[in-house]
Amino acid sequence: MAVTLDDIKKLREMTKAGIADCKKALTEANGDFDEAMKLIRERGQAIAAKRSDREAQEGCVLAGTNGEFAAIVAVKCETDFVAKNEDFVNLTKKVLGAVLENQPSDIEAVKALQVDGMSIVDLIAERSGQTGEKMELGAYEYLKGASVSAYNHQGNMLASIVAFNEAGVSAEVSKNIALQVAGYSPIAIDENDVPEEIKERELEIGREKARQEGKPEAILDRIAQGRLSKFYKESTLLAQEFTMDEKITVGQYLKAQGATVSGFKRLTLNQE
Repeated sequence: MAVTLDDIKKLREMTKAGIADCKKALTEANGDFDEAMKLIRERGQAIAAKRSDREAQEGCVLAGTNGEFAAIVAVKCETDFVAKNEDFVNLTKKVLGAVLENQPSDIEAVKALQVDGMSIVDLIAERSGQTGEKMELGAYEYLKGASVSAYNHQGNMLASIVAFNEAGVSAEVSKNIALQVAGYSPIAIDENDVPEEIKERELEIGREKARQEGKPEAILDRIAQGRLSKFYKESTLLAQEFTMDEKITVGQYLKAQGATVSGFKRLTLNQE
């Protein structure tokens, strides 16, 4: 069966594959579009397998909400050129849309979700075959709360989500706190949520620094505790200076708004 230009264009619109790949698949499939799409998908999986040892350090990070559920996904690729491509961003949007609709419990459940008649793993592999780059589902985070918010930073390399204990938290407050998390990268809500191993690490860093400064052994613990308090101020959400008004802390801002944070997540592909 002769393959026409219209057939090639139709398959290209359906798969986003290159013209040569579409023509080859249609020829091998004797004009059967379903079989041609299957061939293109299989080639994508083969390319993904061949490049499995490559580093995928670029990509797209997007966050969104659905009712009391918020999520962030990252789809990774090899180059900035592909990461900024509209088709790649749209692929990430499809993954996020499926996540928000189905609310999976972990990244393995995300991979199994069905989009456009195939699993997300196969969908990403198919796109990998079209670009010739390694692609993978890089990360997945989610939260549930009485209110939730999401923030996507310009460039699609950084996003954050926040959950609140109260229903009906205003859009402005939600956005401000999600922006705070994205911009200031806290590690915990307050000092009580900081893992003990991190506290001990910071205390030891404080002691060693004071020791190197020639401070007496008898006061090293006191100095280290002071530096730990500074660490809390810089690294815990409620103690941080509020990004919109540095005269107050985030905790003071939230108290004035009648809101409390139950959790947050931050995801970035940027080097920090």
